[in-house]
Amino acid sequence: MPFIVRLVANAVAILLIGYLLPQVVAVDGVMAALAAAFVLGLVNAIVRPLFVLLTLPVTVVTLGAFLLVINGLLLWLVTVIVPGFHVNGFLGAVAGSILLSVVSWILTRVVQ
Repeated sequence: MPFIVRLVANAVAILLIGYLLPQVVAVDGVMAALAAAFVLGLVNAIVRPLFVLLTLPVTVVTLGAFLLVINGLLLWLVTVIVPGFHVNGFLGAVAGSILLSVVSWILTRVVQ
């Protein structure tokens, strides 16, 4: 059940960011947001640990700030995989990943 709550929270966060900031994130509909949330969950579970491990020296040198770049790259990867979900450039992906993390965290805390 916690997986479904996070999936729905991420989908709502994607829709909310797409509605409030269409110049950063564009979503074509609810199904695209659900698909993006699902793929983002898979990418965060499978690909993110590999990226973090491979870039550990850079992450340590930048005191963790490079994790923002990793999150942006992973969100950009999701836009390549999911049709109907678009991010405006790399900086848009980084900003979108920050916004998505904050909004998703707030929604998850409210629901639980």
